This record gives sequence, C-alpha cells and structure tokens, in this order.
Amino acid sequence: MITSPSSLRRSERSRRATLDAALELCTEKGYGRVTVEAIAARAGVSKKTIYRWWPSKGAVVLEAFAGMLVGATPFIDTGDIEADLRTHLTSLVRLISTPPYGPAYAGILSELHHDEDLARAVREQLVGPRVDAAVGRLRRAQEQGQIPAGADLPLAVEMLYGPVYYRHVLRKPAQDEATIAALVSHVLRSLGSGGVRGPGCLS
Repeated sequence: MITSPSSLRRSERSRRATLDAALELCTEKGYGRVTVEAIAARAGVSKKTIYRWWPSKGAVVLEAFAGMLVGATPFIDTGDIEADLRTHLTSLVRLISTPPYGPAYAGILSELHHDEDLARAVREQLVGPRVDAAVGRLRRAQEQGQIPAGADLPLAVEMLYGPVYYRHVLRKPAQDEATIAALVSHVLRSLGSGGVRGPGCLS
C-alpha cells in the first residue's frame, strides 16, 4: 500500500503536535504527572496513535528533547577548539536550563532508572551519538595539533559534560559563561594542550 502525500502530511502534523504537547505538559505539570492520555488530549490525537509510534511516555519526551538538542548544540569547527567547546557547552547549558527542555530532560533522567527500555533508548538515540560527535570534534582538533596525539578523547568528553549534568541533576545553579570557560580551559590543560589555540601549536 502506498501512503499518499496528504496522509504523510497529516501524520507529520500529528507527530509534531504530540512532541510539542509532551514538552508543554512537562513544563506545566512536571514529568512525573504527565500521562499518555494527557499528551493525546493536548495534541488532539488518540492514545492508539501515540502507541503506534512510541512505546511509552518517556520515548515521546526523549524524541522531542533529542531533536531540539541536536539542532541547538552543534559541534562547530572554526579551527579553535577552545572557543568551539565554550560555544557548544554554553548552548547546552542554556538549553537544559530553559523550559520546556530542562524539565523534560530532568524527567527523562529520573525515569531511566526505573525503565530499562528508556535507558537503552537514551544511550542509543542520545548519549551515544552525542559522545561520538564530541569525540569526532576533539579528534579533528587533535589532527590539527591542538590536542596531544596520546590524549584520551572519550575521557575528555566525560570531563566536559560531567560537571554540566551534575549541576542539572542536582538542580544546582547552572554554569555561567565564565565557569564554562574555566571548565574548558581546565580540561584542555589536563590533556596537555595548555589551552593553546590554533593548529600546529603542539608540534
């Protein structure tokens, strides 16, 4: 059976309405009080429609959050790894500190401790790809001579993200730009880069 263009448009509108509704409700009610029934009512779709596309409430919220995260926190490459990491982490902190995305992600992180399927989805759909992208950006900096050849890049990623999510999970005040700059500088120094900028500086 061939799906008509009009059916595809209706499906996309319903999908987008569902994702938007889930984020709105997380902000209004808190993740724990959001239900699939409430999402369906807000989006103007049936529960059956939601369960056809997603296995759970958490999966809906995860897709909504992940889609925004990827677009809002790109791994840019200006040739200056220190500046690029500051830009990236500043965008990340801003996103997870702002409704509806902050409350949504906090709810996901809480729920994954009780939902192994959601935990697996978070690893496969969000954490894994983002870590790979971050390592890839650091590797390009390594190839440009801004990071030593022997640096442990996956560990560097954990060092960069760990403090951000530590504050988010414990609901501590988010890092400001100065704190983010200090974090990036510290991590780069720990890799042996000395915080230097520009290619070829470590040869």
